[in-house]
Amino acid sequence: MLRVLALSLLCWISTPAWAGSLSWVTQERWVTVNRVIDGDTFTTRQGEKIRLLGINAPEIRHESSRAEPYGETAKETLTKLITGKQVRLGFDQETIDKYGRTLAHVYLRDGTWVNGEMLRLGSAFVYTFPPNVKSVEALIGFEKQAMSNNIGIWQEKRWQVLKPTELALDLLGQFRLIEGEVKVSRSANWAFYLGELAVSVPKKYRAYFANWRNVRSGERVIVRGVLRMTKQGQWFVSLHTKSDISYTK
Repeated sequence: MLRVLALSLLCWISTPAWAGSLSWVTQERWVTVNRVIDGDTFTTRQGEKIRLLGINAPEIRHESSRAEPYGETAKETLTKLITGKQVRLGFDQETIDKYGRTLAHVYLRDGTWVNGEMLRLGSAFVYTFPPNVKSVEALIGFEKQAMSNNIGIWQEKRWQVLKPTELALDLLGQFRLIEGEVKVSRSANWAFYLGELAVSVPKKYRAYFANWRNVRSGERVIVRGVLRMTKQGQWFVSLHTKSDISYTK
């Protein structure tokens, strides 16, 4: 009997405090950072894996893939910011991703918003998807600061804004920013072209474009998204929120 009780106690101790309690996971709380995995992910001493919400840092080297430019530097930046510190987690609508990571906005004791700071330092770019969009405008603001100052990833060719004429097969599947002149607007303004690049808003995301100003032919815009290609060879990008498009002068 004592052996059974001891085994039960061991299982309870070895189970992370957050496991099996989704309501607890979604509550704003303080945790202690254990280890930084890369520029947008870390683990806590409680065993929870946290993914910084709304941003994406360049990938570091893995067994199956090479490091992206600035990946190791982004990891070092996050390491210096948070390792060993107590941080506060805040949440949006969805709190767990398909990999089981907790999606969170992270804050230091002095109030520094870590997600925004990584953008401001040029160590990441904005990467948001519905329904987690409540802080996207603020995130875009931090990203624009780094872009204007040409620091961090924005100095690297891999992350610089593309022109539609620069599309090439080795870019397929990459998340990129593309700037160009609107050539054709169609389908009640839910789709348009930047040169050979088709840009559209899938129906399931149109609710996130309330009060969106429709694009007009001749305007210059910057769009962001994953570069894809149809079976017929048509390049296209899908927009998910209003912040996936900005207007240039």
